Amino acid sequence: MNNVEKEIVKKTEKYVFDALIDEPSGHDWWHILRVVNSTKKIAGIEQEIQNVNLFICEMAALLHDIADEKLNENAVAGEQKVKDWLKEVDVNEADQAAILTIILNMSYKGGTNKVRLKTIEGKIVQDADRLDALGAVGIARTFTYSGLHERPIHDPRREKVREHLTLEEYRSGNDTAIMHFYEKLLKLKDLMQTKTGAQLALQRHQYMAAFLAEFYDEWEGKC
Repeated sequence: MNNVEKEIVKKTEKYVFDALIDEPSGHDWWHILRVVNSTKKIAGIEQEIQNVNLFICEMAALLHDIADEKLNENAVAGEQKVKDWLKEVDVNEADQAAILTIILNMSYKGGTNKVRLKTIEGKIVQDADRLDALGAVGIARTFTYSGLHERPIHDPRREKVREHLTLEEYRSGNDTAIMHFYEKLLKLKDLMQTKTGAQLALQRHQYMAAFLAEFYDEWEGKC
């Protein structure tokens, strides 16, 4: 990155910190920081084999939840926040378009999002965000989000995992924390788009699988 881009990233870090530091659902500043760090890690490896625009990667990673409709009145309002910020810090139009394309198309959305990001920057940021839904942190975030929205930890009466959900059904709240593992988290390792992301996702996936095995044993009083 050049000096101008570095200054824009610095300003954006402060903007996002101020906006999300107290966000209680697991989409807070610390989530953003982890996604940025994973983005840098994956990008550093990918750069060995192809050109990666680190400015676009970092800006998309920093701003992706500013646009999240779960944290805004609606999706349009979230998108406008990002557009307004990119203009305020004078990001050029081509980079604005690249950043917005990533942000607006990277969300899982209950599996309803069928858009495949084509740029290496998009693939990196999407992988980094999905990694934070996996492993120990992913488990913690799942229970945090479920508690905030008054969803139960587990209910054996709801053992049937919902398939082919609409976005409205996915976000309806008619699930449990444990159901979320099967409706999203355990599917993510097969959706990674970079080699590094896939390797990291497999490790975290295996951790979650071991957690679920222990959870069921404890739930049923077997240990």
